[in-house]
Formats: sequence, C-alpha cells, structure tokens
Amino acid sequence: MDAILKRRSTRAFTGEEVPDEKIRQLLDAGFHANSAHHLRPWHFIVVDNPDILRELYAAHTNMSMLRTAPIALVVCGDSERSPDFWPDDCAAATENILIAAQSVGLGSFWCAVYPRIQRMESVCRLFGLPETVKPYSVVAVGNPSEQKPPADLYNEVCVHRNIW
Repeated sequence: MDAILKRRSTRAFTGEEVPDEKIRQLLDAGFHANSAHHLRPWHFIVVDNPDILRELYAAHTNMSMLRTAPIALVVCGDSERSPDFWPDDCAAATENILIAAQSVGLGSFWCAVYPRIQRMESVCRLFGLPETVKPYSVVAVGNPSEQKPPADLYNEVCVHRNIW
C-alpha cells in the first residue's frame, strides 16, 4: 500500500542513470500484471538512447518529461494475440510499472499514446513496430528532481454500497 499511496506523477528528473537491475524490476512488474484469459499480449521497449528519447518527445510534444528522463518504457500490445483486451492488459502492465518505480525509489509518468491515432502512428514509425503490435503508453522513468508529498485522494462520495 505504501508504494500505491505515495506514488505521484514525476514531470522532471535528475537525469541520473537508472541501473539495469531497477529497469529489470519494472519490466518484471509489467510482466506480472493481470491479463484477460492470461494472453499476456504485452511487449516492452526500453529506450535509454538520448537521441531516440528526443525523437520520441518530438513525435509527441505532450511528453515534455522525456527531456529530463534517462529512460522511457514503451508499453505495447499484440492485437493479434488479444484483439479485444490488449488495451486493458497494457493498462494493468503500465500501472504495475508505475507502482514498481515508486517502490524502488524512482519517479515515473504515464504518457498516453492509445487511443490517439496520430500518437500511435508516430510511435509505430519511430520504433518500426509490426502491424499487429500497438503502442499503448510511454512511461518516463528516472530519479525525481523533487519529492512530492502523498495526496489524500479517497473520496467517500464516489463509494457506493450494494446500490447507487
């Protein structure tokens, strides 16, 4: 619960390198996400090349946090393996990665790609994705340049018991 309750979106990073061991932990968290019918349609692209990070930022200007992030994880889903549920499965994998980042002392930011067609096409071109593999999200990852306090987001008004 600690990693969930303390997790905040990080928009600026120190630029310090992220060790491969921590990247592996984030990917492992993604692979352990829930998956409809256990089809596990995800693929992950680890981007640590500064030139490719700049190209990714240029392709999607709402990803300004990529200017300081030392890595990005591109979460993709194989729409042939799971035609109906790849977006749901990729959402679960993305959230696991965000929580894992918090738990290992890293900051992260979920950059939406799906369902924006232009963003998806840009990412597909940049990485040469196969036709059946669809980009879902880009997760900027690194050491946060600031520590944000936990937010209290529980909202009793949105909780219903048995009936609306």
